[in-house]
Amino acid sequence: MEFLNFHHLRYFWVAAKEGGLTRAALKLHVSQPSICTQIQALEAVLGEKLLRRSGRGLALTEAGQRVFSFAEEIFSLGDDLLNTMKQRPTLRPLRVSIGIADSLPKLVGAELIKPAFQLSQAVQVSCREWPVPELMAHLAAHQLDLVLAEQPASVLSNLKAFNHLLGESAVSFCAEPRLAAQLKRHFPCSLHGAPVLLPTPETPMRRSLERWFHEEGIRPRLVAEFDDPAMMKVVATQGMGFFPVPTVVVQESVTRYGVRLIGTAETCRQQFYAITSERRFAHPAVTAITKQAQVSLFRQ
Repeated sequence: MEFLNFHHLRYFWVAAKEGGLTRAALKLHVSQPSICTQIQALEAVLGEKLLRRSGRGLALTEAGQRVFSFAEEIFSLGDDLLNTMKQRPTLRPLRVSIGIADSLPKLVGAELIKPAFQLSQAVQVSCREWPVPELMAHLAAHQLDLVLAEQPASVLSNLKAFNHLLGESAVSFCAEPRLAAQLKRHFPCSLHGAPVLLPTPETPMRRSLERWFHEEGIRPRLVAEFDDPAMMKVVATQGMGFFPVPTVVVQESVTRYGVRLIGTAETCRQQFYAITSERRFAHPAVTAITKQAQVSLFRQ
């Protein structure tokens, strides 16, 4: 099996950048013959000449140009790796991979990840919205930096993970304007027998709502259940029923979907968690997301 000697590649890379062996030797603090030997060893492995004489200096061959392009990328990534681990800024966009539980309300997810885009350095965010078991498997394989969910990892999976409570929110009820006007009078008793759109039974919000309805003696008329909270809101705009939304994003729901607030169930609570594979936050974007959620969005 062949292996690339990165020591040889670095000598070639510096010689190409400096335009000659003499300047490369000064930069690397080694002798010129040593650099020449290292580059020749690289050429022997690759089976191509990488440098040619050009006047008093050196120029890249066609093969050398291709190798130099790869070397630029390789050593740039190496610098970024060191800077990231030492939490120093880099020129390359900071990459963060976030898993969002498919049952998490879209508006809450959007608010939670917003701080990642507000860092001083450029950020490239990758979001994956999957069922929780799939997210936890990817987190365990270190393919995700963070999972955002409505339940702690101990409930979601037997894989080792660390839970960070971001905060909790009451639950509000909204509907299209005409239905909302009817139900707002005598709330919450007005919800009894009223058409309702709800998340599916296995979701934390649905379980919290069922408990609250029971405690209040309210039995709304179930019209539809939804895996996708966004679809639930779109259907609600057609007057099919009232629907629940975390109070922290109720104003955004009113603005975006043209619905109206009916009332709020203060004792019906929904929690939100950041789940990581490490106890401490190492990624700047993850730190920003969790801190902003705790001190601003949920005002812990």
